[in-house]
Amino acid sequence: MMNDYQLISIGDASIDAFITPSESETVCEIKDKECHICFSYGDKIPVKNQEFCVGGNAANNAVGVTRLGVKTYIVLTLGIDYTGKMIVDKLTKEGVDLTYVIQQPATTSNYSTIISYQGERTIFSYHAPRSYEFPVQLPTVGWVYLTSMGESFLPFYKHVAAWLAKNPQIKLAFNPGSYQMRAGIEEIGDILKRTHLIFVNRQEAQKLTGMDESSGKEKDLLLALSKLGPKNCVITDGAKGSMYYDGTHFVKAGVLPVDAFERTGAGDAFGSGCLAAIIKGKTPQEALMWGTVNSASVIGYTGSQKGLLTEADMTQWLERAKSSKVEVGEF
Repeated sequence: MMNDYQLISIGDASIDAFITPSESETVCEIKDKECHICFSYGDKIPVKNQEFCVGGNAANNAVGVTRLGVKTYIVLTLGIDYTGKMIVDKLTKEGVDLTYVIQQPATTSNYSTIISYQGERTIFSYHAPRSYEFPVQLPTVGWVYLTSMGESFLPFYKHVAAWLAKNPQIKLAFNPGSYQMRAGIEEIGDILKRTHLIFVNRQEAQKLTGMDESSGKEKDLLLALSKLGPKNCVITDGAKGSMYYDGTHFVKAGVLPVDAFERTGAGDAFGSGCLAAIIKGKTPQEALMWGTVNSASVIGYTGSQKGLLTEADMTQWLERAKSSKVEVGEF
């Protein structure tokens, strides 16, 4: 039975604690551009700023698309702890529907400590050991966004695949996380074959397709990714922008020239902006620009959600991108 909800976002959520140290030393190897944040062993390091934010790929997506006018359920397995309560309270305030959030008394919730330094972030991520619970009965909606989950994700993913097989009208957007990438094609192949829209960065696309080097071979990379199953492929490439292949057309977009205050959540912001545009019937060119400006806004703030745009903000930011001559079009 259909309702007025348009998306179910499935994955993980966490509390992210951001700290900005006032004393640190970076050691950079110019030859290979490896950079290290170094602290003296045993020292007490002064911190000039600390913030607590809700993060996690599914939570970032759900908040991002909700702000852009897409009614969204979220599916999470949390602990019954203070961290879990903070996540629930924040998502409730954002207007995300928590009907299918399961809180287990025997486990804890995910937590990350993030060192923010010169616009980049170093993440210490704690994935609480848990058995993910698939909700007994999920509603039928137009789209499902499936993203990163912890080490024990595989049984849950099999439930998702089986549920999608029974509901072939649902379109799947897939954004694999680190554990899914490590599992490889053997374990996530069924999901890839069912995927309508995939979001990955260039390195992830290369790993999935087995292409060691794709510089100058962007069309080949998109084609190779599509052969794994996804009908539409979106690849982000940092400061080089993003690419979209819909089975017929190749589209690319540049980036908005803004300085990054902190980059956590940039990829999730891009994905939520792009997906919201597609759900609203926008073209691939428009979808890439929605993702681009949403990401540009997020990196101006601490955390992965504070800078997520609303529908009202989007028009202004798209005009800003236009005036900045951000290029988007077929290639």
